[in-house]
Amino acid sequence: MRTQAEKTASFRALHQKPGCFLIPNPWDAGTAKILAGLGYEALATTSLGVANNLGHRGVTRDQVLANAREIVQATDLPVNADLENCFAHEPAAAAETIRMAAEAGLAGGSIEDYSNDPKAPIYDFDLSVERVRAAVAVAKSLPVPFVLTARAENLIRGRNDMADTIRRLKAYSAAGAEVLYAPGLKTAAEIRAMVEAIDRPLNVVTGWLEPGITVADVAAAGAKRISVGGALNRLALAAFVDGARAMKEEGSFAWMQRIADMGAVRKLFAPAG
Repeated sequence: MRTQAEKTASFRALHQKPGCFLIPNPWDAGTAKILAGLGYEALATTSLGVANNLGHRGVTRDQVLANAREIVQATDLPVNADLENCFAHEPAAAAETIRMAAEAGLAGGSIEDYSNDPKAPIYDFDLSVERVRAAVAVAKSLPVPFVLTARAENLIRGRNDMADTIRRLKAYSAAGAEVLYAPGLKTAAEIRAMVEAIDRPLNVVTGWLEPGITVADVAAAGAKRISVGGALNRLALAAFVDGARAMKEEGSFAWMQRIADMGAVRKLFAPAG
């Protein structure tokens, strides 16, 4: 098993080499092992996947970090965590989550400017920047420096303001964030415009992309990293619900013709080498 330092160095290197890489989002040890077995180079957690697994509408910091430890220990790949708003409003308290995430073995993680307060969903600009600055200070102080991603949440939180989103990402870059992220980009043109406006690697999440956009399209637009958020978890849940409804409403087991071959799955569970 690689050390945390080796995994973090590998993760950082993925952001520095030419082209774009995929960072899919497992939600437990089994799905992490499957993705590793399929040849992915890095993984990311999904807070939605954690919440769905627990049957909760949201998650706590302890739940997210426990899930992160499970995924970190499941494979030899670097893991990046969805840390939401770092589960605190005040900068120093939010930054403490970064220290705890690194202690969980993570190579990187995100801090976002969504407050979880429906009356004021996006943190004030100055507070948002100070939160990133505090998180960066902790990330850089660690024995194994943590790859910090800063997220501007405007576009998916009812504030369709591209100019302010770019302003925020530029400020987060100046505060020291290594990777930038603006969920809600829809087109290759929007991705390209964002890439041209910033000076850090950009993560694009697939959930809001127009149908038909491919990995090649996102890469050609200049993004460095593509994640899928909770989409794979939702795909699995959709199949589960379809099968359960078919049994209950139609008395049908036809869905069993589409289930995974366990021999093939167990081969993916096997450690590499």
